[in-house]
Amino acid sequence: MTDVLSFMKRRRSVLAREMSGPPIAADDLAEIVTIAARVPDHGKLAPWRFVHLDAAACNALAAATMKICLQDGKDEHAATEEGKRFLRAPTILCVISSPTPHPKIPDWEQYLSAGAVCYGALIAAQAKGYAAQWLTGWVAYDAQIGAMLGLAPAEKIAGFINIGHADKMPEDRPRPQLEQILSIGLTPPSE
Repeated sequence: MTDVLSFMKRRRSVLAREMSGPPIAADDLAEIVTIAARVPDHGKLAPWRFVHLDAAACNALAAATMKICLQDGKDEHAATEEGKRFLRAPTILCVISSPTPHPKIPDWEQYLSAGAVCYGALIAAQAKGYAAQWLTGWVAYDAQIGAMLGLAPAEKIAGFINIGHADKMPEDRPRPQLEQILSIGLTPPSE
């Protein structure tokens, strides 16, 4: 288990724009999804699903993103840059939060489970030696992009897990100090 802890202490995302190809192997993608699905899931509802965005899907989403940007008044250069978000990483795995109505399990718990799936996919990809980054951005909340991904009315995009290869790992960024994020006991409400 010390290997797991050591890995988690030094884990670092690689920016999608710094990734290179080729796409990851199908067996590796299947293993990443299998591992990502092993998350806390109250009621065993599996309130999430995955969409592997292949090259054709990424090209279509890039074109749609550019079109949306142009319709919103962005110039050609800005629209092109926005469209590149789907063309940077050789593999993109979209995690969709898909809550199931349940009398005892609120949607909030189900959304948290989808977030855990995103993190699980990120960790699994990195543990297999790939570069990975979990992204959302405005495209995760856009109705047209959601329609292209076949989202049902209650579904939301939890994240785009970008997976590829990197020549080097980035340097670590500043992390919060323990005393900034950990408290002990109850905290009385502020007045």
